[in-house]
Parts: sequence; structure tokens; C-alpha cells
Amino acid sequence: MKKIGKYSVTALLGQGGMGKVFKIQYPVTGKIGALKYLDPNPLLISVMGQEAVEALFTQEAMTMAKIRHPNILELFDFDRSDGKLFYTMDFYCNNLGQLMGESMETERPTRVLSLEKTFHYTRQILEGLGCLHWSGIVHRDIKPFNIMLTELDVVKIGDFGLSKLRGETLKVHGSVKVGSPYYAAPEQEKNPEQATEISDLYSMGVMLFRMVTGILPENNQVLASPYNSDLDEHWDLFFKKAMHPEPSLRFQTTQEMILDIEKLKQQWMEKKELMCALPEDLLDDPPMQISCDPPRRTPIKTFEGDAQERFQLNSLMEPTAFLKNNFKKIGLDQVVDHATGLVWEASGSPYPMNWENAHAYVARLNQQEKMPSPWRLPTIAELITILSPLPQGAGHCLEPIFDDRQTYLWSSDRCSFISGWYVNLEMGFVGKNDFSSFYHVKAVRDHV
Repeated sequence: MKKIGKYSVTALLGQGGMGKVFKIQYPVTGKIGALKYLDPNPLLISVMGQEAVEALFTQEAMTMAKIRHPNILELFDFDRSDGKLFYTMDFYCNNLGQLMGESMETERPTRVLSLEKTFHYTRQILEGLGCLHWSGIVHRDIKPFNIMLTELDVVKIGDFGLSKLRGETLKVHGSVKVGSPYYAAPEQEKNPEQATEISDLYSMGVMLFRMVTGILPENNQVLASPYNSDLDEHWDLFFKKAMHPEPSLRFQTTQEMILDIEKLKQQWMEKKELMCALPEDLLDDPPMQISCDPPRRTPIKTFEGDAQERFQLNSLMEPTAFLKNNFKKIGLDQVVDHATGLVWEASGSPYPMNWENAHAYVARLNQQEKMPSPWRLPTIAELITILSPLPQGAGHCLEPIFDDRQTYLWSSDRCSFISGWYVNLEMGFVGKNDFSSFYHVKAVRDHV
């Protein structure tokens, strides 16, 4: 196993022009972390020079080390190995880009978040961004893949490689782009040194627009309401201000943006309350007794390239068809679906856990509870039967069947010898991650 300094490298998480990010294991404790290793593209060295690149990387580490905030990624160690700089930080298996389904082809449509989830993340991102701005730091690369999500759904802003300290003299060569296409403010694209805190808020506006519409704003088109029936003219006015071409006409501080977000949240809660006050028979049809062929219960190994066809998913890894369930609660913490003949835990594991402990959790259930049929870790085919499309309109009024605190659920299906498949119950999609990731378990058994 390769080592960088005293840390054992277990996987490559990503790479860019400045270097690589590895998943690592700490000595003795075995704790999982992330390590950013300065291994710049030779072209970058030829443009900027080795000394300037190292200074930029060191500045990034110093920026992270200066800040302590619950919504900002924390740096732990900084050192040099084989002549190259690196630093370590916490590892989180999820990020906002992954949740939204954003790909390398950034302009492709993404998944849409519920308004509740959007408010939840936006408030945290702005709180973290406010701390950066108060400390004199302009991030300059606010985008979904730089927003880490912990197992408890807490936001951590990361990747400070392009950040700028107030009054710093370090310059990036003019031919090097600072910021990400589609997310960078106009003045930042024109001249990175002109980027200010207001530029970060422009990027925040673009990201928020994508969260609630699934698309990127194009050609100053900031009307969001035509793309999501839960939005109205108040959202359109918000985005018009957030992404105004003229910086002086945008939100000037994170607190100013937070106040407007809170107004949108209050308006949404009032709208939802009125909508859900309608008679129940106008909201949704009563459950119907619908049966289907029993879903596959035997675990399989499916490579990433085969997953769409094997699991019958669309390009956003969502089921091509959703099942009409017939749920009924039985006992204290069980739900039977008469459509499939499966019995589920209503809650599941109290805490997220890795793949190994997920199997141990199910084994412990069977030791503690002698059921007519044994509990098992569900397959993707079984988990897909309890997924549903993101609710809109009256769908927001339906009470959840399962514990909504348990979003990511392990399946028993493997992707490789080190990774497995999971589902996101809230957003209704399938994903993969390595076995060290922390997800909840919702055990299943046959109804007899």
C-alpha cells in the first residue's frame, strides 16, 4: 500500500491542475481521512513557476488553518513527502455536486432538491461563507462539488485553492482561470483580482438556482418559477438580485442574503400550510392494492457502466418507473408493503455505518428478533420499490412512511471489491461509494 508521509493511501478521490486528493488511513487508529497532494500539471508549472505554485498551495492550507467554524472543512496536518507538499483533512463521502447528480458535463440537467432541503443547505453554506468573509477571505470557487456533506447532513465548505485574502499580494498568472465556468461572477471571469465577497454571493445564487430548477441560468435568464411549480415570483426577484450583472445591485453580505432566504422559507411554509388544509380526498388517491413480481433478493455485482441498464435507471440514476406502494404499519417499527410482499424497518439503524458494520447490524437484528423470515440487507431492486419521485404540490402534504432522518441507505449489491451501491431515499436515486462510507441500514424481510 502506497504511503505519503505516515499516511496509507487507500484510494484516489479526484485530481486537478494543482494535484490529487487521496483517501487515506491514519496510522495506529485506522481513521479515514483525505489528503491533498501538490502534484501540479507541468503546464501550470511552466506558466506560474514552481515557487508560485507552492506559495499558492501553502496559502490555501494557511487559509483553512485560520478558520474554525462548523460549516468549514478543517485542516489537520501540513507536511512534505518526497519533496512535495500535502495537507490532511476530514473525509466525507458525499458532497452537494454528487447529490445533485452534476457531472463533468456541467451544462447537463441535474436532480432538483426539495425546498426544505434547499433551505437547510443554503443557510449552512451562507453561515460558513459569512465566517470566511468576516475573516477577510474570498473563496472564489463556490460550486456544488466544493460543498461537502457529513453523515449527519451538515455542510462543510472546502477547496480553498483559489481563495484570496484581503490585501494579499500573491497573483495568479493571467492565463490561469480562477473559478469554475457557469458559477464565477462576470467581474471574476474578466479579472480574478476583482473578485470580492459579492462575487461569492453571485456564485451562491447560481448554485441555489440549480438546486431548485436542475438547470443553469443562461444568458442572464434568472426566472426560476417556470421550471419548478413550487416556486413563484418571489423566487424570480430573489435570483434577479442574486445574479445581477452589476455587483452593486446584488446582495452585499451573506446576512442580507440569509434574510431574504428566510422570507422565502416563511412564504413557502405559509403556502404549504394553506395547500395542506384542503380536504384529504383532494390531495391524493387512497392507497390501492397493487401487486408486482417479487424484486430480486439475491445480491449481485454490477459495474458502474452497467448500472443504468441492470437497475433500470435514467441518466440521473433515478428509476425509470416508480411503484405504486401499498404500505401499512405493523408493530412498533415495521412497515409491510402489500404491493411487493416485503416488510421493512420503519426506522432502521440509529446511526450511519460502514459496509462491514451494516452486515453486522442485520446479523444482530436476527439474533435479537426471531422473525418468521430473517432480516437481510436489501438489494437495489428491493430498495427501488420504496423510492418515489420528489414531491411537488399536494405531494408535500403526505406524511412520510419511513424515518426521514435516514436518507442514504446501503444495499447488499456490490460495484467492485471495495465499493457498494446505495439509494438516497429522500431524492429517489441510486449511487455507489466505497465500503468505508457511512450510510444507514434499513433491513428488509419477506412477509409471511
